[in-house]
Amino acid sequence: MNHSDVFCFSHLRWNFVFQRPNHLMVRCAATRRVFYVEEPVFDGGPSLHRVEAAPGLHVLTPHLPEGTSAEGAEEIQRDMIEAVAEEHQVRRPLLWFYTPMSLPIAKGIAPSLVVYDCMDELSAFHAAPPELQARERQLFGLADLVFTGGQSLYESKRDRHPSVHAFPSSVDAVHFGRAREALSEPEDQRAIARPRIGYFGVIDERIDTKLIDALAAERPSYQIVMVGPVVKIDPATLPKRPNIHYLGPKQYADLPAYLAGWDVAFMPFALNAATRFISPTKTLEYLAAGKPVVSTAIRDVVKPYGEQGLVSIADRASFPGAVDAALATSLDEHARLSAELMRTTSWDRTWESMARLIESAQRDREQRRAAKEDLSCSTI
Repeated sequence: MNHSDVFCFSHLRWNFVFQRPNHLMVRCAATRRVFYVEEPVFDGGPSLHRVEAAPGLHVLTPHLPEGTSAEGAEEIQRDMIEAVAEEHQVRRPLLWFYTPMSLPIAKGIAPSLVVYDCMDELSAFHAAPPELQARERQLFGLADLVFTGGQSLYESKRDRHPSVHAFPSSVDAVHFGRAREALSEPEDQRAIARPRIGYFGVIDERIDTKLIDALAAERPSYQIVMVGPVVKIDPATLPKRPNIHYLGPKQYADLPAYLAGWDVAFMPFALNAATRFISPTKTLEYLAAGKPVVSTAIRDVVKPYGEQGLVSIADRASFPGAVDAALATSLDEHARLSAELMRTTSWDRTWESMARLIESAQRDREQRRAAKEDLSCSTI
């Protein structure tokens, strides 16, 4: 079995929000050394900051001088990565990409395999680099395997590569299942009245702020709890009402305690280009906690969770009524259905399925490589 080292290139900071890359790379690091390469910070240097975030998992953050050109930044980072590979005697690693923008940084590395884990349609996000789509085309040409973060994204990408596999967002059911227990109330949530309608995650252009404002206005007795960092939008544009509470970012370990104190979990996503292909990780996390869930009509939420009756789907006008109905839901039946789903869904299962595909693809690539070497020798 080929457990080659991994260089993972990501647009997401390791300590930002614990999500898909974190879940998968922690599991990957159980059998392989993982070097998780973040995007650069332009605040001095050049230098490379290193942290062992988990056993066998090294987070690398390039620090570069302000004003460094794009080409210069790529060259410096390429030299840094090659130096790390040499220092740790990394030979023919698996290259794992979350962002095609990192392709030039990995240019000098001969890989054993190339994986593109396409978790979002990054070109649809605010301020996406203009060259992103061209680099994604290049990455499709180099990749041995393409994974997608949801079914709709799979349908969008499956004709662009011969080996595309859908791996929707999964869940650590044990971690979020703790919210079904009596947990100590977080201090900043303790004084908030009930009922509480809660959200955790990134608060950015994907959130329908008008929906949140309308819900708060139409149901002034409902307390809306928003947990997570505000990014890429001006915090001043967020709706402000006495029953809307912004608690800021929290540690992954603390999320079950917040979730335990909510009466309904909600996903107030806008329906726009940035949300067209998303598969929200929090859907299963909310369900693992046994909470009734109300969401806008995100395609990968409607199918399968809306169709299975696990998530109530509503638009801006019908959202208050859907929350009313969720509050009246029989929690025992809902918790039973969600617990049944959790028995067949986990990040462990997702990683095991990915690992089998990786090992098979690596064997195939090694066989092709050996055949070429044999052919070369026979023609001398």
